[in-house]
Amino acid sequence: MKMTSQSSNDVMKGIMWAILASASFGVSGTVLQFASQNEAIPASWFLSARTLTCGIILLVLGFCMYGKHIFDVFKDKTSIMWLFAYGVFGLGANLLTFYKSIQSGNSAASTILQYLAPIFIVIGGVIFKHHKPVASDLLVFGIALLGVFLSITKGNIYQLDIPVNSLIWGIFSGITAALYVTLPRPLLKHHHPIIILGWGTFICGILFNLNHPIFSNAPTLKSGVILSVLATVILGTIFPFLSILHASKFASSEVVSLVDATQPVVTFILSIIFFHIQINFVEILGTVLVILAIYLLQFFHHRMALGSN
Repeated sequence: MKMTSQSSNDVMKGIMWAILASASFGVSGTVLQFASQNEAIPASWFLSARTLTCGIILLVLGFCMYGKHIFDVFKDKTSIMWLFAYGVFGLGANLLTFYKSIQSGNSAASTILQYLAPIFIVIGGVIFKHHKPVASDLLVFGIALLGVFLSITKGNIYQLDIPVNSLIWGIFSGITAALYVTLPRPLLKHHHPIIILGWGTFICGILFNLNHPIFSNAPTLKSGVILSVLATVILGTIFPFLSILHASKFASSEVVSLVDATQPVVTFILSIIFFHIQINFVEILGTVLVILAIYLLQFFHHRMALGSN
């Protein structure tokens, strides 16, 4: 009985740390909207500063934890190929598309669109791996589409609640978020996640700096700019990532993933408070449907995984 109690306490610890991680992502999304709209920070400079700073910090943390083993990922060509694919087409592309979506729209709608990443993973499996879609996937896809439709139109089929370019960037952010999840999987079998994330952010940081060096045409470093960069580095990457790692020690990945819905909820609440966006019942219903769709997707696939064992 004592073991059961301890196990239950561990799961609750995992859930709490996962909630903190997801909420942190939600806060960073709101900060991104403030930085891109209120401070008028160019996307190219902001991405250069964020990724290079984050990459250096994570690699230093990784070196303190694992020493020279952080360089093991460069010992074979296949790992190098996957690492660069992750850094460029996964992490770098996702950061760029998400920032662009928020800059031209709002963080609440952009977060909902990026939250569709699991749907795009399933679609990718159907297209590229020729996995046959099951009835549950079609049901989930339909619920998600309805939810997104209600969220971005507020029920008015003749008018979008966000600009078209923000919608397009948001859809691409969902697709690249799917790549962000799938591309590093071969690497995570042999290397610690913090090392992969560190090198991934450092690589895309170098590429972003080739396009717009951090010291070239930098915006005036007012307190708002400095705090925005630090908040997205700490709250948007380092703290939530380490929190998820810590949560995984106490609870399964399935349990941890179920609290991802905290992110869009936090972003919506903060957007209402700080940006005074008007949200009606239809938009709330749409958000709930998207969250429900992702939950059902995870639930059905977990049941299928158990059934195949």
